[in-house]
Amino acid sequence: MKKTVCLIGRPNVGKSTIFNRLIKENKAIILDTPGVTRDRLYGDVTYDEKTFLLVDTGGIDLGEGDFNKDIRLQAEIAIDESDVIVFVVDGREDLTSNDLYIRDMLMKTNKKVIVALNKLDNVKMQEERIYYYYELGFQYVIPISASHNLGFGDLLDEITRDFKENTDMPENILKFCIIGRPNVGKSSLVNALLNEERAIVSDVAGTTRDSVDTRFRYNNEDYIVIDTAGMRKQGRIYESVEKYSLLRSLKAIDRSDVCVLVIDAKEGIIEHDKHIASYAIEAGKGLVLVVNKWDTIEDKDSAIKEWKVLLENEFQFMTYAKVVFLSALTKKRLHTLMPEILSAYENNHREVKTSLLNNVITDATKLHDAPGYKGRKLKIYFSSQTGICPPKFTFRCNDKGLVHFSYERYLENTIRKNFDFTGTPIILQFKNRGSKDEDDDE
Repeated sequence: MKKTVCLIGRPNVGKSTIFNRLIKENKAIILDTPGVTRDRLYGDVTYDEKTFLLVDTGGIDLGEGDFNKDIRLQAEIAIDESDVIVFVVDGREDLTSNDLYIRDMLMKTNKKVIVALNKLDNVKMQEERIYYYYELGFQYVIPISASHNLGFGDLLDEITRDFKENTDMPENILKFCIIGRPNVGKSSLVNALLNEERAIVSDVAGTTRDSVDTRFRYNNEDYIVIDTAGMRKQGRIYESVEKYSLLRSLKAIDRSDVCVLVIDAKEGIIEHDKHIASYAIEAGKGLVLVVNKWDTIEDKDSAIKEWKVLLENEFQFMTYAKVVFLSALTKKRLHTLMPEILSAYENNHREVKTSLLNNVITDATKLHDAPGYKGRKLKIYFSSQTGICPPKFTFRCNDKGLVHFSYERYLENTIRKNFDFTGTPIILQFKNRGSKDEDDDE
């Protein structure tokens, strides 16, 4: 499982700039579909063949008010869940009461803390300021400049120094996680699948404290289901900063093959449901939608038609996901869930023969020419599948800059129409003919 690293510091020390530098946001795969807007609180960082989850937090301020209390609380959540903490300070200023408050908080964690002295733009300034910050009492102090992209190699070296590559062979068993907002019935669904009361079921949001892996058998095969509420820890209530408590769910998503997003049939769809779904899509996982508490709906025939229209409108970015209507409490229609999970897993691993793919794409380009730009038109010479989990397709063309988003959508729809990729995202990549590495496409 990936390690977790968080950025902590007072306001205006440059955490967000550091975050964007590290995740290389201009290169990251980010959903730009309308309706999936969200704060970029989390991002994957890969350095020296090691990947970790980076968490950004709000600036910690000792000022009174619920807003500052929420920020301090979400910072505590990030600290709880992290393996390494990067304490960001403004290297041009003297230490403040906020810096010292954060120092005292981090001293109690017994975790590796790296002090990142930001805004030091030249060597002379670094040499003059660095020793002052050793007074904080931490072993690792690294000068950087986020705006000038200086010192990040040293910072990443120290962050990943103790990260060990996972040499364990992955267990050959399908893992799926149950994700969703608090109190939508995730634990009840796990219990229904297991046919026993293994998880604590309660109407109080946040009853499940940690992600729980449970092995079970279905049709004489072994599977692992991961319950991912985790909204409380050590007696704290995290509901007021719900979006930050996604950390445990993100870790579960990372370990899963398929994600089951649970929605409450009584409450309907809210923006946070889309946020959670987007993380699973960005992770490239198979996805199944579950509308739970279907037993509370009176006119089911009418409601199911309305729900299908609602889902199509609200989840336009993932119309490929199958939807299951069920009741975890009564187990009605529960039997329809596992077949869709297995289908999403199979399609997430599906491979298409190059010859078949080229035939389909050739026919598609003949049927509909790509739109032109300044007298030039996109030409696709060759296409092939270059990855799975999720399936990835690479197109060799004359100029990738001529690819219009509408034509890319047309090609994706063509692939989905001819090959079964229900329940999984797919990635389309365009490369200029003759280019040798993938970097030129990022």
